[in-house]
Amino acid sequence: MIYLDNAATGGYKPECVIQKVTSIIKYLNANPGRSGHRLSNTGLELIYSARKTINGFFNNDCIEKVIFTKNCSEGLNTAIYGTLKKGGHIITTVFEHNSVLRPLFTLEKQGLISLSIVSPENKKFITASDIEKAITDKTYLVIVNNISNVNGSVNDIKDIGNFLKDKDIIFLVDGAQSAGHKKIDMQNFNIDILSIAGHKGLYGIAGSGALLINSKTDISPTFQGGTGSESFNPYQPDCYPERLEYGTLNLPSICSLEEGILYINNSLDYISKQLTGYTEYIISKLTKIDGIKIYSSPNPAGIVAFSVDNYTSMELTEILSTNYDIAVRGGFHCAPLMHKFLKTDEDGLIRVSLDMHNTRRELNILCDTIKHITSF
Repeated sequence: MIYLDNAATGGYKPECVIQKVTSIIKYLNANPGRSGHRLSNTGLELIYSARKTINGFFNNDCIEKVIFTKNCSEGLNTAIYGTLKKGGHIITTVFEHNSVLRPLFTLEKQGLISLSIVSPENKKFITASDIEKAITDKTYLVIVNNISNVNGSVNDIKDIGNFLKDKDIIFLVDGAQSAGHKKIDMQNFNIDILSIAGHKGLYGIAGSGALLINSKTDISPTFQGGTGSESFNPYQPDCYPERLEYGTLNLPSICSLEEGILYINNSLDYISKQLTGYTEYIISKLTKIDGIKIYSSPNPAGIVAFSVDNYTSMELTEILSTNYDIAVRGGFHCAPLMHKFLKTDEDGLIRVSLDMHNTRRELNILCDTIKHITSF
């Protein structure tokens, strides 16, 4: 199968990641940090190594506040509920995924917050100016998706972070699609909290993710459980990472995330250029086919979204999979407000999402196949 659904989960895993996970499962089935024996201590050392690597990769300023999660959604929910200020005001955008929108709508429905959802004035991406217009004296949290999972639009998180720098407002960034595709520098971009998915552009396996919190920001625990420390404390420990981590940590997934980051550590510029070039190439080919409307510009996330006359997004996706063994995604991509903004909330969009290991031959097969299908 030609796999072009990498925005959902990465289809390629480097050999170094596979070997690391295999080695952990074979030789290190122990609970890290929950016992005093050698295997447990070795697992704990690997966990710390992963924290250090992730902290450095995103230029956060506090290793202990790298919190391991099972996915980006868990990290976003932890940050939203853990920073809740009753009666406060939150700003987010039409670009957001349901992992941001649903908890916010829930808090708003419960009367706990007021909520503003901004659209880009330039019709393309969110800027600091868009955020500034929505700020009130009760605003305590701004949440922005770095790159849209629908069409690959890149929001200006550096501009937004610099604008919020001297304000008493927490800046939370959803890095699900940008991590591993584009440089995210938490200190330089003034990001207070960053949630990432490990299983996409960072080449980790499913079940890997992290929430990075800077030294000045605090998050209250939303879950409680065993931490291997302070067992007689009836409450979750105050210190990080135990404050937000509970139960048995997913050692294979965590190690896969570190290994994936080491794999791409010196290649971000290459990856960004490769994926931007690939999206530009696909867009140029598809625009020559009658009946196709493109909703993406060239982008480093490797995402191209489009619609085809006389086919719903799900219909064409099914045809590509069943008849031609090509994997893309159709539908609404868990981002309903983005589809309303794009006026594609009736049939959704077909999304092609690429990895740097995809080939020009695969891109040509995709475009030629779509041209063939639409010629009937």
